[in-house]
Amino acid sequence: MIPAPFEYFAPKSLDEALRLVERHGDEAKLLAGGHSLLPLMRLRLSAPRYVIDIGRVRSLHSIREESGRLVIGALATHHDVETSELLHITCPLLPETAAVIGDVQVRSRGTVGGSLAHADPAADYPAAMLALDAEIVATSSSGTRVIPIAEYFVDLLTTQLRPGEILTEVHIPRPAERSGAAYRKLPQPASHFALAGVAARVTLGAGEKIESVAIGVTGVAVRAYRATAAEQMLIGKIAAPKLLAEAAEKVTDGVDPLADIHASAAYRRAAAAVYARRALDAAIARVGGKKS
Repeated sequence: MIPAPFEYFAPKSLDEALRLVERHGDEAKLLAGGHSLLPLMRLRLSAPRYVIDIGRVRSLHSIREESGRLVIGALATHHDVETSELLHITCPLLPETAAVIGDVQVRSRGTVGGSLAHADPAADYPAAMLALDAEIVATSSSGTRVIPIAEYFVDLLTTQLRPGEILTEVHIPRPAERSGAAYRKLPQPASHFALAGVAARVTLGAGEKIESVAIGVTGVAVRAYRATAAEQMLIGKIAAPKLLAEAAEKVTDGVDPLADIHASAAYRRAAAAVYARRALDAAIARVGGKKS
């Protein structure tokens, strides 16, 4: 099929893009990499009257460190994240996550901001961003606001972004000393979306006890979430194999797993436990710069 007729805009600045968003409101859709919006338009599941292509807004493409935190522009592509020297040194969880998104073509065009704004429940970045305690920067014509990632995902394809706002940046605190992180997922073979994906970040303290831990889960429920029951089981304890296995079984506590043609709810629950254990093992092995 072909999309319904629409009017196309290609602003070159953020201010111009915001004016267009404000002017056209709900009748407009933002286009970044296009991997979420264009298939919906071709199937006429989405039929915006106006398409605002923000790909030429150069200020949204950067990946940098600023005031002790990492700042990722919304239009940084998955390939940009995967190959960023800065991220490989300071936050290797993100390049690792980007490397398993889709295929080469998807990684070359798809963007961080597009993925997070679309909020597909099986996307990879949400798990990593939850594990990293990221912040979402939303900009409108009236100013900017910062949304903690723990509050950002609301429901299926639904976020805290308000009408008239553009997701412009993602802020990530620089990981603490003696921290390790890893992302592990069971991919759907055709799309490479996660049937179950788990990102774990672990910081070890005195006596090799777990000082802090964050576990982000995607692909399992209608939205990505933090596995707080599993985290609470691990805090203050030594990361023994038996403890890690028991905590991994709790990553779906309080969650109703999805069931569809790709996997049953029971299968997703079991897969989440397996991949949580693998992510935790790899994260702990990486504390102090080890590779796993």
